[in-house]
Amino acid sequence: MASSAFHTASLLANKTNLLSTPIQASAKGYTRNLRVSHSPSIYLRTQFSIRLQGFAAMQEKAACASTLSDDSEMKIPHVMTVAGSDSGAGAGIQADLKACAANRVYCSTVITAVTAQNTVGVQGVSNVPEDFVAAQLKSVLSDMQVDVVKTGLLPSVGIVKILCKILREFPVQALVVDPVMVSTSGDVLAGPSVLSVFREELLPMADIITPNLKEASALLDGIRVETVDDMHSAARLLHNMGPKNVLIKGGDLPNSSDAVDILYDGHNFYELHSPRIKTRNTHGTGCSLASCIAAELAKGYQVLSAVKVAKRFIESALDYSKEIVIGNGPQGPFDHLLRLKSHSQDCHRLQPFNPSDLFLYAVTDSGMNKKWGRSIADAVKAAIEGGATIIQLREKDAETKDFLESAKSCLKICQSHGVPLLINDRIDVALACDADGVHVGQSDMPACVARALLGPEKIIGVSCKTPEQARQAWADGADYIGCGGVYPTNTKENNITVGLDGLKTVCMASKLPVVAIGGIGVSNARAVMEIGTTNLKGIAVVSALFDQECVLTETRKLHAMLLESSIGGTLTNSRPDSDMISCPR
Repeated sequence: MASSAFHTASLLANKTNLLSTPIQASAKGYTRNLRVSHSPSIYLRTQFSIRLQGFAAMQEKAACASTLSDDSEMKIPHVMTVAGSDSGAGAGIQADLKACAANRVYCSTVITAVTAQNTVGVQGVSNVPEDFVAAQLKSVLSDMQVDVVKTGLLPSVGIVKILCKILREFPVQALVVDPVMVSTSGDVLAGPSVLSVFREELLPMADIITPNLKEASALLDGIRVETVDDMHSAARLLHNMGPKNVLIKGGDLPNSSDAVDILYDGHNFYELHSPRIKTRNTHGTGCSLASCIAAELAKGYQVLSAVKVAKRFIESALDYSKEIVIGNGPQGPFDHLLRLKSHSQDCHRLQPFNPSDLFLYAVTDSGMNKKWGRSIADAVKAAIEGGATIIQLREKDAETKDFLESAKSCLKICQSHGVPLLINDRIDVALACDADGVHVGQSDMPACVARALLGPEKIIGVSCKTPEQARQAWADGADYIGCGGVYPTNTKENNITVGLDGLKTVCMASKLPVVAIGGIGVSNARAVMEIGTTNLKGIAVVSALFDQECVLTETRKLHAMLLESSIGGTLTNSRPDSDMISCPR
């Protein structure tokens, strides 16, 4: 199996290749999911989407962070959103914050109005006084290095004029204008008096505007925008008002099986297609799309690349969120961070990591499972039923697709028994199946990088042989260390043993709980557990369980022996009588 570093590099290479496609190449039709032409009726559609955009982005962040010295000054991309507050948190400022966070960009806020709204609709709008909007703008722009300003609800002529005046005083890299006038639910948020000042002052300053069909029609004095051809014509007319780029969103386009957006830069039309996601959870899609575009522009990407990434982000988020139920109205919010379902489906991990989980730590081996004719899932199920308290999947020979499917199956088994499941080395697989954590070696991804990718709630273990490595694991944010090999073992080539004395030395130096590993079985586990350190919480075993005819029987024997030891006797793990369960083969 390739290392995590290789998988990280591959993801980054693919992502970089996607985002760096030059506009010249795009104009020749070389980009995926769109065909560019001066003719609005020509396009090329492929079934291509990025489902791991968030993961690739996190991998890029970690890779970049690792190249910086401690005293380097990192420039953080910064978007300032000027918009209204949504009490239901589906749209407005709240959506902007979530969208920027999901795309790893800092987001500051200037609130123009406070709304009372939920999934049913908007019950009220209260504009923020114009002088206080000005105070917010000057406060942020005069101090913080804002790269891109994104606008949402600008409810009055005065607020629009103030914004334009202050942006001339404090110029930024780009201005993204989302001309919010009507909410997704159809409620009017900004009156017609704002339209003229939009056309005369704000649009000429914009690098890109992102109206939907209704907003494009309103800006064009009621011209009907109901077809793709209409969208092309409207984009030309809006571009004549001054913005450098016009993106007309066709999410509400009637009689269209796709979500079609039209980008016009004054020279070329880009027709972007994506599958239409059937879901009620579309509240805030317009705000979020514009914020994603702003985030990508703040990172330095060109408009076309920014729009493509933003569109794919919204597609992925909608697809992930299509079955989430929040509120009783017709239009619910979606999950920008792709995390809500994981939380609701992963109730067994509501408690933080418990060191007692290390008591009997079972590490799978694909070669041994193959030798005995067992699937990974069958081996894991037998080990848990025999008393294993934590499972690590270490499948060095499995293809990634097969490993992921096996990991998902094993996770269901572990969840049903309340047993944590960790993945050895493969951060990508752990993220994709939402495992409880990972275990990494000294030559794998550093624990601090794994922590940045996985978040604070996941379990991270690190293999250590020396006190220095143990102290570094603690500093890097690991939850436990695995120390060994204690005895010689056949599962790893050229593995240097530390012996009982080395194990004790590492335990005494470690601020983290320790699990011993390497050549441990029924015959010597007691000697390991009796070395006399309080932070040695258990043993990790491979061959003693999985290179045996009956995993269930061997796990029961080892579990019973551990319970008899002075440390294991404090636990109350109970299992069915072994005579009641037949051994799976």
